[in-house]
Amino acid sequence: MRKVAILVLILTAVLYSAQLVVYTYDSMVSGLAKKIEPLFEEKYGIDVKFVSFGDAGNIISRILLEGKKTQADVILGLDQNLLLKAVERGILFPYKPKNISRVKKELLKKKEDYAVPFDYGAIAIVYNTETIKEPPKSFEDLLKPQYKRRIVVEDPRTSSTGLAFLLWTIAAYGDNFTEYWKKLKDNLLTVTAGWDEAFEMLESGEADMMVSYLTDSAYSHYYYDSGKYAPAVFKEGMFTQVEYVGICRFTDDLDAAKKFVDFMLSEEVQELIPLNQWMLPVVEVKLPEVFEKYVPKVEKYLFLDAEKVEKNLERWLKDWEKIMVGY
Repeated sequence: MRKVAILVLILTAVLYSAQLVVYTYDSMVSGLAKKIEPLFEEKYGIDVKFVSFGDAGNIISRILLEGKKTQADVILGLDQNLLLKAVERGILFPYKPKNISRVKKELLKKKEDYAVPFDYGAIAIVYNTETIKEPPKSFEDLLKPQYKRRIVVEDPRTSSTGLAFLLWTIAAYGDNFTEYWKKLKDNLLTVTAGWDEAFEMLESGEADMMVSYLTDSAYSHYYYDSGKYAPAVFKEGMFTQVEYVGICRFTDDLDAAKKFVDFMLSEEVQELIPLNQWMLPVVEVKLPEVFEKYVPKVEKYLFLDAEKVEKNLERWLKDWEKIMVGY
């Protein structure tokens, strides 16, 4: 019996001798990663370690700083704009997973040779249903006098949500987005540094609308059994953020890294996306009831080409500053 126990310990040590290191962001480590870590280890017998450096944008800087000495095998959580930077800086290893055909075709762009989508979601104007009886249905509706000084937006220079909203207006209006912002400014209560500050104002009753996410009502019903806050669906279409998983070029365990990318597209992981990421799965899986009931259906999603964003973002932010700050 003792020999059997020793043998089991030896086999376990061998089984988990390899460790796959995944660079990601904070909320992933505290959320979805906790669910998928034991699943991956049990399925492949490979120990996986998730390492966060704050926001997703910091991952690229960290790998460039570490170079060939980086511990990263996999990069998890870059959005479409950060993905372009990662490809341009040569930190991703080209790989197309075997099950990529399962991914919704509208989410597949030209960079999938380097990384693949694992979730996506749209931002939205979220409103207080107790104070807003006629929610906006378009960008033009937001300009109505009835919404004057009732809207909070986040600063695109400091907030990813605020940046997404700015890009949303550009996707809808093109270069005329500046004219739209000149009009919208009169209806804004304030511009906050980040999402938390905006939500505090919504929750306290200071504001009636803010820039947030399409899944907010599902989250509210799931955790608080409340439908106080709801997202408005705009006829122009909803701006979409897509998150990717890819292999670090400097990995020393390519086979394990490929397994992880394939794993992120598996049904068992995709079914965990809604209630852990509060985003949508990229493959067809059964959605939780709270998503089916409370996440509005979107007929039109808007995207901006990442290369266009990379080329013009600095100019767009300066144009926004001139309108909102006056310099």
